Amino acid sequence: MKVALASDHGGMNLRREIASLLDSLGVEYEDFGCECEGSVDYPDYALPVAEKVAEGEFDRGILICGTGIGMCISANKVKGICCALVHDVFSAKATREHNDSNVLAMGERVIGPGLAREIVKTWLGTSFEGGRHARRIEKISQYEEKNA
Repeated sequence: MKVALASDHGGMNLRREIASLLDSLGVEYEDFGCECEGSVDYPDYALPVAEKVAEGEFDRGILICGTGIGMCISANKVKGICCALVHDVFSAKATREHNDSNVLAMGERVIGPGLAREIVKTWLGTSFEGGRHARRIEKISQYEEKNA
């Protein structure tokens, strides 16, 4: 599995924590930043990661900002992306099993590093169940195609 990882200024510390986790798990990843002192615009980091996942260059993406909300909204504007804003382990598992999410968004100001690590481990280790969930995902894909 290959993961694209990015944050804005509000998620830098948690992004570094997640990079360390990915290293310890032996997960291949590329860190798209940011490394900055001042405020930056989250779409500048979310959109390139989402595009690379949508294009198939990366299997999954992880985005972090202060709340995760801006990153999630931005990533979901890219066709083919299902980004889930997650702040608990149950939702991390459910969004993979039921929604086949390919991008995870989290908020550094909302959760601590220990919980974030558990969320990422769960999200990376959970497979899509398919079945009735695949039918629902297909409906979203059809809508996306029709309204592209």
